[in-house]
Amino acid sequence: MKRRVTKAIFPVAGLGTRFLPATKSIPKEIMTLVDRPLIQYAIDEARAAGIKEFIFVTSRGKGALEDYFDHAPELEASLRKKGKDELLEVLQNTNMDSGAIAYIRQHRALGLGHAVWCARRLIANEPFAVILPDDVIAAETPCLEQMVEAYQETGGCMVAAMEVPPEAASSYGVLDVKEDLGSMVSIKGMVEKPAPGTAPSNLAVIGRYILTPKVLQNLNRIRSGAGGEIQLTDAIAEEIRNDRDVFGFRFRGERFDCGSKAGFLQATVSFGLAREELRDEFAQYLREMIALPNAAQ
Repeated sequence: MKRRVTKAIFPVAGLGTRFLPATKSIPKEIMTLVDRPLIQYAIDEARAAGIKEFIFVTSRGKGALEDYFDHAPELEASLRKKGKDELLEVLQNTNMDSGAIAYIRQHRALGLGHAVWCARRLIANEPFAVILPDDVIAAETPCLEQMVEAYQETGGCMVAAMEVPPEAASSYGVLDVKEDLGSMVSIKGMVEKPAPGTAPSNLAVIGRYILTPKVLQNLNRIRSGAGGEIQLTDAIAEEIRNDRDVFGFRFRGERFDCGSKAGFLQATVSFGLAREELRDEFAQYLREMIALPNAAQ
């Protein structure tokens, strides 16, 4: 019987330098997509997948991220007094119960693999998820929930994957496919940021993982890889070399790279248009903006 996945690691120690000066004083994960910070999308996705324990790997200057999940008694009392029940419910959905969330410091920026390794004592001997908040995925069924359902059939390790243009493959971890089973692929290898023209496929790893504790043991032994960092991809590839099952999962949904300015703007447009109370006014504005250059011609 496969164990349930109830723990998730959120690596949020990055400095967010691509969004300076905004990230000079606030963590990147608190930046707002429509009206929710990026980290709230990640937490909501994890909750939908049955995650009960939330482990944040942080760094200095992330106090606002910790405060975000705390209760705000004065604000809640004010909303309750004014009868703003809908806003009160929205606010209460951001609260985390005592003991549900833990914070681990990553004192040195040694890569994603190292960030996951920092949480090893809280994972112990259980399967666990990893969610990268920069990757926001719009889906009818949340991406991690799709993966957890598939994991009940497969076990092993699983990474979210999507097709990317061949010329973009060098920016990702890329799968070397053993057998293509449709939404699922079995993997015979993984390459982190392959040199242009050398990628084994155009199936790229996206920031959702379900991993076994063996991966943490592998991280104990791995030295720095691509970019001088300890790569999580290398630890997962070690499972393949040890003849353990590793799968890629083609999720149903649209992924936005909110670690880039262009991706963040694209997500803002998409999520804004998806909101019923914003759609008409926002769509009209976009149509007018598109018409202006055409009119000038």
